[in-house]
Amino acid sequence: MDTEQAKPAISKVTPLQQMIASCTGAILTSLMVTPLDVVKIRLQLQNNPYSKRRCFLYCNGLMDHLHFCDEGSNKAWYKKPGRFRGTLDAFSKIIRNEGIKSLWSGLPPTLVMAVPATVIYFTCYDQLSSFMKSKVENEDYIPIFAGIIARLGAVTVISPLELIRTKMQSKVFSYKELHLFVKNKVSHDGWISLWRGWSPTVMRDVPFSALYWYNFEMFKKWLCKNSDKYEPTFGINFTAGAMSGSIASIVTLPFDVVKTHRQTKLWKYDIPQGQNTVPTSTWNIMKQIVSKDGISGLFAGLIPRLIKVAPACAIMVSTYEFGKTFFLQQNLKKQEIHTSALVLK
Repeated sequence: MDTEQAKPAISKVTPLQQMIASCTGAILTSLMVTPLDVVKIRLQLQNNPYSKRRCFLYCNGLMDHLHFCDEGSNKAWYKKPGRFRGTLDAFSKIIRNEGIKSLWSGLPPTLVMAVPATVIYFTCYDQLSSFMKSKVENEDYIPIFAGIIARLGAVTVISPLELIRTKMQSKVFSYKELHLFVKNKVSHDGWISLWRGWSPTVMRDVPFSALYWYNFEMFKKWLCKNSDKYEPTFGINFTAGAMSGSIASIVTLPFDVVKTHRQTKLWKYDIPQGQNTVPTSTWNIMKQIVSKDGISGLFAGLIPRLIKVAPACAIMVSTYEFGKTFFLQQNLKKQEIHTSALVLK
């Protein structure tokens, strides 16, 4: 048989393999970044303990979670008192006195919510990028459009689950009560009510995604060129991920501040029903923050955000790219074996 006829199409990474790679990256990122936020929260608590019905935002680099400080809760990140002199001291004392597992308090909600969202996001981005590259000649702006569409899809799919999860954190719900809550909400406010909070999330995450992927591809090409590498290495992907994540974090921080402000205010005023005293539009919240704290108020928490988001982006994308490279090599080996077998026939 002719060799050219026997040769199959060039192997690519399949969507399933992309999902496995992104899932691995999300889990690894959660495991590595969660302790940073647990320690941050514990350091904040020793000077300003959270009172009952007070909610706080827990963010581990992949997504944020709003938590209540209800009495009787045994969540290690805010229940136990702390007397720490700094970050390293907090790490050592938590491990010594409470066990190393305490550093991963809050990990379950991350794995339940962030991992599916990340799998959808990264897989859609790669599939859209491949499709667009086959249709257009100028590839420079493909990361922007693919990142926007992929993030819109991921946020839209996850938003109803995020609303349900946040409601469950306000108090203990049985599955029957949760079903009634969703049923009543849909019958009273319609299906669209399950996507409450979608717009501020999109305003933060979509620009972040567009900036992140565009800069990531640009930095990756630049680093490859300056390192005389034809293909990006793990180190190049890690560095490009950290740099692009840092830039996107700084630019989109005002929207993150607004989203956090909106979430916490809505929970604060959740008890007195029928009162609409909280500004809910992004523009009104921005004006309120600027009038109170000035322009700098829109960039509150910049350093803590960079400390978490930059390494999270670096770990996630480098692990994801490493996984894709691994699967690509395996596919090529299978292709070579298959081609050799056909030639022998």
